[in-house]
Amino acid sequence: MAFNKPGSPGGVDYSGHGAVKASMDGPPVNPSGRKYPYELDSEGKAQSIPVWRFTNPHMGAFHLSWFAFFISFLATFAPASLLPIIRDDLFLTKSQLGNAGVAAVCGAIAARVFMGVFVDIVGPRYGTAATMLVTAPAVFCMSLVTDFASFAAVRFFIGLSLCMFVCCQFWCGTMFNVRIVGTANAIAGGWGNMGGGACHFIMPLIYQGIKDGGVPGYQAWRWAFFVPAAFYILTALATLALGVDHPSGKDYRDLKRDGALKAKGAMWPVIKCGLGNYRTWILALTYGYSFGVELTVDNIIVEYMFDQFGLSLTVAGALGGMFGMMNLFSRASGGMISDLVARPFGMRGRIWALWIIQTLGGIFCVVLGKVHNSLTNTIVIMIIFSIFCQQACGLHFGITPFVSRRAYGVVSGLVGAGGNTGAAITQAIWFAGTAPWQLTLTKYQGLEYMGYQTIGLTMVLFFIWFPMWGSMLTGPREGATEEDYYIREWSAEEVASGLHQGSMRFAMESRSQRGTRSSTQTKVLAVGGDGDGNGGVTGGRSSKADVVAAAPPLGQGAVAAVAVEEGGSSSGRSSSSGGHLQQQPGADAQARVVVA
Repeated sequence: MAFNKPGSPGGVDYSGHGAVKASMDGPPVNPSGRKYPYELDSEGKAQSIPVWRFTNPHMGAFHLSWFAFFISFLATFAPASLLPIIRDDLFLTKSQLGNAGVAAVCGAIAARVFMGVFVDIVGPRYGTAATMLVTAPAVFCMSLVTDFASFAAVRFFIGLSLCMFVCCQFWCGTMFNVRIVGTANAIAGGWGNMGGGACHFIMPLIYQGIKDGGVPGYQAWRWAFFVPAAFYILTALATLALGVDHPSGKDYRDLKRDGALKAKGAMWPVIKCGLGNYRTWILALTYGYSFGVELTVDNIIVEYMFDQFGLSLTVAGALGGMFGMMNLFSRASGGMISDLVARPFGMRGRIWALWIIQTLGGIFCVVLGKVHNSLTNTIVIMIIFSIFCQQACGLHFGITPFVSRRAYGVVSGLVGAGGNTGAAITQAIWFAGTAPWQLTLTKYQGLEYMGYQTIGLTMVLFFIWFPMWGSMLTGPREGATEEDYYIREWSAEEVASGLHQGSMRFAMESRSQRGTRSSTQTKVLAVGGDGDGNGGVTGGRSSKADVVAAAPPLGQGAVAAVAVEEGGSSSGRSSSSGGHLQQQPGADAQARVVVA
């Protein structure tokens, strides 16, 4: 990453690790000039993920986000860990158990969409703390349930906390560079999802420990829920005390009050931006058969192991927990694969990788159902299946940040909600129905049919197309640019007010999604000189994309423009939205970004 010299028009002061002073309009990305143990990009985002560090704001946000998500996952699936005990105490039937599992994942559908809007307004820090504090009472209330109705209702309200996923992904997307955002989101999301496996280890042990202490079994499982409930409160307090919303080191409230963080305009256009992008709905559907399948398995696996192979609760929990615990590395590896294939193949590589891996997950889900007579084979296939299923989850959020910059929170919420919707539908069809054919359907048959469903619905990924990057089978539209794509989310009036500046910075960084094997080579058109007083076109960078963006002067109607030269053409062209952008050769406050 190269920047203009300090003191040049629009120059960026870059002195040492992380000492980026300013970038176009918007909040200063590092107002204190503090040096970080990792590099920052032009938006102040970290360019690496040193998971062993807890440096604020980047790594502090990373660890708080995944741990809060981990606790929400643990509490949501804690009842599934103790299901053989709970069903005997409450006299629950097979269909009631299935419907309670559906209730647990249904709650988060609307909650995730709401949280996507909420974090766009107040930031992920308050979103995380509010989620934990609002849902903590429901976890405590699990100790008071007496029948199916109260059990299902409590599971529903605990499941609302799964909207923590949106806070987690939004927070990481805010803190990490676009080239590694897939990996960052996947690691944080995977370690959070790991709570669905960890609870199968932890909850039976807590239950057994309380029972061994002299508490009757029908009371011991109730007391066990006080442990995750307490962690909800502690996590919320830690987030409020230690968390930071933005790479600048400030939270959204302070940045908006100071005028450093421009508002995204009216709320409805932001929501409409996310709802109106068809790519959002395709990813929501396919995420329903990666994350949704994972949620379904988390709900049924312990009971399946307990009943199918006659294991003890502790052993069934330990074996079933292996499925979720693979998230320690599997979801993260999915994000890494997404970022890795994007280097040579760009966005098209990301989509191809998602289709291949999710289809393999569906195939091994089918196989898992077919090996139901062998515990050894079941364990081996379950582990392989879990790796592909969870990698597909990580691969989804290597694509999601690029669907919309303006409505990133809304898109993340909708895609996340798709995961819960897929889980609810899948469980209702194969594991919780009351029709005669559903009552006779075994769990291993349900697993087999769920795999077929996954393979078929994943095919819709072939319909995702970005004008500047292409699709799985077709290339990009000639002349399309990232600036064109992202600026269409803003009206002419909003552009004139400078509200689009964050999207333009993101568009510059997103040029990396063309891939190094792209047939289109991009060069810089110098606009008003290069900071040394030298004009002209920068040449000799066949493997780089250079962009010069001119920030608007104070004059009325003047807006930022991006001039590029495509495929060696000698004519510059401004990115435009309805003809409202004008090139500003002599504009003040230029920012120069070279994306390797």
